[in-house]
Amino acid sequence: MLHSTFRQLKCWALAGALATVTTAAAQTGAPGADMAVSLDSCRAMAVSNNKQMRIQSEKIKQAGYQKEEAFAAYLPSIDFAGGYMYNQKNISIFDSDQHLPIMSFNGKDGYDFDLLTGPDGLPVMVDGKPVPKQVAYLPKDAMTYDIHNVFFGAVTLTQPVFMGGKIVAMNKITKYAKELAESMHDNAAEDVIYAVDAAYWQVVSLKAKHELAKSFVNLLDTLHSNVQAMVNEGVATKSDLLTVDVKLNEANVDLLKVENGLTLSRMALAEICGLPVNTVLTLADENPAGRNEMDQPMPATVYDMNEVYSRRADLQALELGVKITEQQSKVAMASMLPNIALVGAYSFSNPNMNDGYKNRFGGAFHVGAMITIPIWHWGGNYNKYRAAKSETTIMRLQLEDAKEKIQLQVSQAAFKARESLKTYITTQSNLANADENLRHAQIAFREGMATTDHVMAAQTAWLKANSENIDAEIDVNLCRVYLSKVLGTMDYEHYYDTEK
Repeated sequence: MLHSTFRQLKCWALAGALATVTTAAAQTGAPGADMAVSLDSCRAMAVSNNKQMRIQSEKIKQAGYQKEEAFAAYLPSIDFAGGYMYNQKNISIFDSDQHLPIMSFNGKDGYDFDLLTGPDGLPVMVDGKPVPKQVAYLPKDAMTYDIHNVFFGAVTLTQPVFMGGKIVAMNKITKYAKELAESMHDNAAEDVIYAVDAAYWQVVSLKAKHELAKSFVNLLDTLHSNVQAMVNEGVATKSDLLTVDVKLNEANVDLLKVENGLTLSRMALAEICGLPVNTVLTLADENPAGRNEMDQPMPATVYDMNEVYSRRADLQALELGVKITEQQSKVAMASMLPNIALVGAYSFSNPNMNDGYKNRFGGAFHVGAMITIPIWHWGGNYNKYRAAKSETTIMRLQLEDAKEKIQLQVSQAAFKARESLKTYITTQSNLANADENLRHAQIAFREGMATTDHVMAAQTAWLKANSENIDAEIDVNLCRVYLSKVLGTMDYEHYYDTEK
């Protein structure tokens, strides 16, 4: 029975330590040194150094930048585009020199071609065409333009007028996204604080059990001395002494395992707090005399769930998710509506033809309006809108489901907190009885009225009562912080001023 009890103690120590180390993974911190710290100090260090908290802080900044980016869509945008092109050949309007006939005023009602006439007074025909007396000569070279090197560019200004409501929706989305990042930051802070509390009280628990294990070894050592004296006097057998020796050896082995579990738990707590794992944190609550008395009131049985909902950061995140999906459906609707924008530009090129063809830069201003009207996309835009509406419905259902689960979570947390207090009160009573039982057994053993088995049974009961009392005290603290977490009353903002 004694061996079984210590084996349980060993398993609790090692399993708890390993679980805490897993929770504390990936934390960093300042150079290590021995220090005495309180639970509040551990929380502050963890919130300040936790990488997930830093990530959430950066996400808040990122959401703020995206919000400013979305607001910029209201304002006119100015852009510049330019380029250069090399052409192999020049451009020519004519393929050869041109001779154009000239018209003269006929003195009456218009102009007539001045044609060459024969002796009969009729126009001379060549190849079926009349021959003009005079022609205008247009050489090919005069109508050939150098476009080997072409430079061009434009400065444009675009002012959105109506984008189907997309810009307004995007501004609301980024606003909600920033609030969502803040809610996730708060939720991460609650998780970090709860993890710190679990690791902190794990160390306190193992420290108390370490002291308990040492006391148990001392009890067995005293019993060993007494039985040895009785063997020497011939009132006890060698078998009695060997039985005590076996139990004493087992107690020493289990004490060593508890010490190892305590060391691992300290390492895990240091890592959660952002300190090197070799930092030895001496906790203020390791000393039983330094711990607060368990005089806290019994948790209530009924809570105003609307107030709980309003305080829960994770529920606020879901509510913001609903708002974001509502705006996303408006963005999808905008793809089916006209888009109107005003456009102004100054374009230039070299060569230019603003005032004849010249191989130099020349440009001009342009102002206009642009409208885009979707007509037919085979239902693509409409199905996109319907998908966005479905996403909103999904988020609403998730929100309702979360509220139902939170209500159950609060009820269970309050029940566990009440039961932990009742258990602690019971273990206090059992502890007093176990102390008294051990005292009577030791007296009876000294007077020869009890055997070593009776004494070891009393010692085992004393060990069990003390161990259960330690577990009950730690459970009260963990249930208390968990209840504050599910009720949304945890004071996590108190530690934000230390956050990096």
